[in-house]
Amino acid sequence: MAKAPVLTPRADDYPRWYQDLIGKAELADSGPVRGTMVIRPYGYALWERMQQEMDTRIKAAGADNAYFPLFIPQGHLTREAQHVEGFAPELAVVTHGGGKQLEEPVVVRPTSETIVNEYFAKWVQSYRDLPLLINQWANVVRWEMRPRVFLRTSEFLWQEGHTAHATYEDARDYAAHIHREVYADFMENILAIDVVAGRKTASERFAGAVNTLTLEGMMGDGKALQLGTSHELGQNFARAFDTRYLSKEGREEYVWQTSWGSSTRMVGGLIMSHGDDSGLRVPPRLAPVQVVVLAVKGEEQVLAKVRELGDRLTAAGLRARVDDRTDTPFGRRAVDWELKGVPVRIEVGPRDLESGTATLVRRIPGGKQPVPLQALAELLPTVLEEDQALLLRQSRERREALTSDVSSAEEAAAAAAAGGWARLPWAALGEEGEARLAEHAVTVRCLVAEDGSVPDADDAPGNVAVVARAY
Repeated sequence: MAKAPVLTPRADDYPRWYQDLIGKAELADSGPVRGTMVIRPYGYALWERMQQEMDTRIKAAGADNAYFPLFIPQGHLTREAQHVEGFAPELAVVTHGGGKQLEEPVVVRPTSETIVNEYFAKWVQSYRDLPLLINQWANVVRWEMRPRVFLRTSEFLWQEGHTAHATYEDARDYAAHIHREVYADFMENILAIDVVAGRKTASERFAGAVNTLTLEGMMGDGKALQLGTSHELGQNFARAFDTRYLSKEGREEYVWQTSWGSSTRMVGGLIMSHGDDSGLRVPPRLAPVQVVVLAVKGEEQVLAKVRELGDRLTAAGLRARVDDRTDTPFGRRAVDWELKGVPVRIEVGPRDLESGTATLVRRIPGGKQPVPLQALAELLPTVLEEDQALLLRQSRERREALTSDVSSAEEAAAAAAAGGWARLPWAALGEEGEARLAEHAVTVRCLVAEDGSVPDADDAPGNVAVVARAY
C-alpha cells in the first residue's frame, strides 16, 4: 500500500494543502474566537525576520517608530466620511468597560489615521516640524466574515506608517519611495516574490485616500495577493482634524499626508508563493534557520562533530541550528525540517565521519550530495544565494506564464477563472467593465503603464489593467 502523503497535494485541494502546511509546519493555530489566530514560535520567527528587514528599510527612509492607543473614540472615525464608510462593516466596538456602559463607545483600532491625526495636529506647528515621519508596529482588528489564517484574520499584526508633509509633491514622492524602496525591495530581494507595482483604481483605493499604490504577487494557484500598499491621503485627514502648519511665508497651510502598511498576510504570501507538496520553501535571506545540522545517529563522535559544525557555521555568519535529538527517529526529523522549509540540511552519520564528508540536502531546488566537512563554511553562502535567486526566478516565470493579454472584460474574467491573470487596456475596460468583472469575483488588481512602471494618474493614456481573482 502506498504511503499517505504528509500534506494534501496542491493539485487535489489547494486550500486544504495550505491549511495542512500551516498545521504540520507548526506555523499557527486558529484562536478561540472565530477569525483569530495563535502564531506558533516558528511562524513568529518568520514574522520577526520580516519585521527586522522591513524595520531597517523604514528607518532608512527616515521614519521613527512610535506607538498609538488600541482604543479610538468612535467619534474620531466619523470625522472623515469616506474613512468611516469604508471601515464601518469591519469595526469591533466596545460599549462597556469596568462593568459600566461607556459614555462614548470606543473602536478597537482597525487602522490609525484618525488617532494619529489627533496628535499630529498637536505636534505640527511650523514648517520646521515637517516632514513628520512616524511608523508603528501593532495589532489591528477588522472583523472578518471569511477568515483564513495569515491571509484574513479578525486580528492581525502589521506595521503602519503615517507622515505629514509641507507640499503635495513631497507627500507624493514619499509614498512612492516607500512603495518602491521599502516594500518592493523587501518583497523581491528578501521574500523572493515577484511583484507587480501599480496604482489602484478609484473603486479599490484605501478609504480616505486620493491615491493608493499597491504590490501584487501571484500565488501558486494563479490568484493574486495584495502584499503591501502605500497611500497618498491628500489633505482629507488634515482638514478633518485641522492639522495645519505655519509656512515660511507666514501663512497657515494644511499638511499633506501619507499612510502605508504591510502585515502578517506576507507570511501567507510566503507559503503560497514558494510552498510545494513537501512543505515550505523559505528564501535563505529571510530564513530564521538557514542551515540545520542533523546527527543521523547518537554516537558520541557524531554528536561532537555536529555541534562543532554548528558552531563553525554560526561563526561564519550563517543562521545555523543543531539537531542532535537522536531519541527522535532521523527520518521524522528530516521530514519536519523539510516541512519548515529550511534551505539546507547537513546530515552527519558514522559513515560520513569515516569519509570526512557530510550529506548536503538542498530544500529549494531539491537534491543531495556529499561535501567535504571542511568545505561547508565556504560553500554554503554561495549555495544559499543561488537558491534565493532561483525562488525569485520561479516566481517571475510563473507570473509571466500565467498572464494573458486580452481585449475585453469577458476575456479577462475567463482568464482569471482559468487560474491566471489578464492584462488589457484600461481604456477598453473602464469603470463599467470593472463593475462587470466584480460579478465574476474578479477585480482590477492595479493599473500599470505600458512600460510596466507605475502610472502618474488613473486616466493616463496607455494605462493597462492587471486583472485577477484574489485572496
